[in-house]
Amino acid sequence: MAVSELLQKEMIAIAISEPGGPEVLKPVTMKVPEPAAGEVLIRVAAAGVNRPDVIQRKGHYPAPPGASPLPGLEVSGTVVALGEGVGPEWIGRRICALTNGGGYAEYCVAPVGQCLDVPDSLSMVEAAALPETLFTVWGNLFNRGFAREGEKVLVHGGTSGIGTMAIMLGKLFGLTVIVTCGSDQKCTAARQVGADHAINYKSQDFVEEIKKITDGQGVDIVLDMVAGDYVARNLQCLKEDGRHVTIAVQGGAQATLNMAQIMMKRLILTGSTLRPQSTERKALLGDELHRYVWPDIEAGKLKPVMDECFALADAAKAHAHMEAGDHIGKIVLTVE
Repeated sequence: MAVSELLQKEMIAIAISEPGGPEVLKPVTMKVPEPAAGEVLIRVAAAGVNRPDVIQRKGHYPAPPGASPLPGLEVSGTVVALGEGVGPEWIGRRICALTNGGGYAEYCVAPVGQCLDVPDSLSMVEAAALPETLFTVWGNLFNRGFAREGEKVLVHGGTSGIGTMAIMLGKLFGLTVIVTCGSDQKCTAARQVGADHAINYKSQDFVEEIKKITDGQGVDIVLDMVAGDYVARNLQCLKEDGRHVTIAVQGGAQATLNMAQIMMKRLILTGSTLRPQSTERKALLGDELHRYVWPDIEAGKLKPVMDECFALADAAKAHAHMEAGDHIGKIVLTVE
């Protein structure tokens, strides 16, 4: 099919009809998007489901200016058309991509710097489960958190997509990884993924457990997606010169801090959200992943932990499954 014919074609996508529960995710028919300069058009094979999609569906995380209003921040698929300035070698490539939105659809555009080739070691469904967690964990644990071999990191939400990726990346780069989970079953699953220690936060005080595990020394880094009243407790877990990295605020956006403690221990508090960052910044992260992580993926040393797949039309069921909180690893929508 010629590119001009393709761009006149209609596709099925999942739109947010209004802010609300999973039931507001509705199949719609719309035109195939046209790739802008520096972008590729992807025929989507699968799309990852992520917590930001849920927050967007509820009306609390609007798409940035110029981005697709459709949910979906990561996809796998085949490049079928090119925007201005993208070399012809991209046509026909099997890729996975971090998108700026629009992944819940049969076709999606993505900046070429946010695309990575899918190696033979991965299925297309597995590939769709990689970009958002990889970009997030690499950008926060290693870039903002300055993680170094031999250090200890505490990761909250140990069996989430982010948590399982943090475990696997941490172990690849020589970290001791301690996680918190909401049940003994999830703690067992986290240890099976590779966590050195798993703490059931419902039956144990993670601050006291960190003291026991580290002989009172504390951890070097906390990767936190809870925020709220967890922050003050997290700071108690950090050793001197420790780094606290916030990547979500599921427990609330406000925290009360002891600034004297931060000064005395010389702590660094930082954090980021991925979607609003510039295309140039995301391309730099993509290049680092290609150089430092992709060789291990190609060798089969790193694969996403998969939970369950749903058809694109069942996106509402996928969101309900995520919000139930029982999943371990990644939830994916299959398109092809």
